[in-house]
Amino acid sequence: MTGEELKDVPLFKDLLPIEIEEFMKFTGTTIRSYPRGERVLEAFMPNANIGIIVSGEAQILSLDRLGNETVGHSLERGAMFGTVSAILGEDLIATSVQLTTDAVIMWLPYRALLIAGPKLGRMHGIVMKNLLETFSRKNVLMMQKVELLSQKNLRERIILYLLQREQRQGSETVTVPRRGYLAKELECNRSSLTREISQMRADGLVEFGENWMRLNKDMLK
Repeated sequence: MTGEELKDVPLFKDLLPIEIEEFMKFTGTTIRSYPRGERVLEAFMPNANIGIIVSGEAQILSLDRLGNETVGHSLERGAMFGTVSAILGEDLIATSVQLTTDAVIMWLPYRALLIAGPKLGRMHGIVMKNLLETFSRKNVLMMQKVELLSQKNLRERIILYLLQREQRQGSETVTVPRRGYLAKELECNRSSLTREISQMRADGLVEFGENWMRLNKDMLK
């Protein structure tokens, strides 16, 4: 992909397209396309790269001591993953990343980022600033997930989930994962989720299609 195509990725905010291409060249940053359902990061596996979602969406999956998986927060365009294992250099991280849509992933070698500073000059400082901002947004997503799961019932979880997505996507009509992925994210049974969403539509609370939903906030008053 060209710098022009990547200029809207949050990691490259305030960089010119030609600077983006130069940055990728000096750091050995690569880009790959993956199909929906693929795991682009495995738990307990060595990892030297920071992953950045150029397009598509994914979910964080966490393993407990018994090997059971739970879904953490979702990842959308511009989100980072693999930062802990890449920065700490440890393979004991009990989280995986699974794509919920087809996706394009950028892989930034962490060590190369550290030593490329003298070659990159001002670009290095800008990218490091953007990296910290993106990492901070990841912490916000984790706090939002805690708030989401603290809701009293499934309907309240769905409403808050849609409100959170509205804020992140900047639109009242939001893209959502397929029902199976969404059920994992909301930590509920898929059939229960389907029934509740259908009832919410009957009550005039939501409209939805295959991969989108829209909340009727007038009905919340």
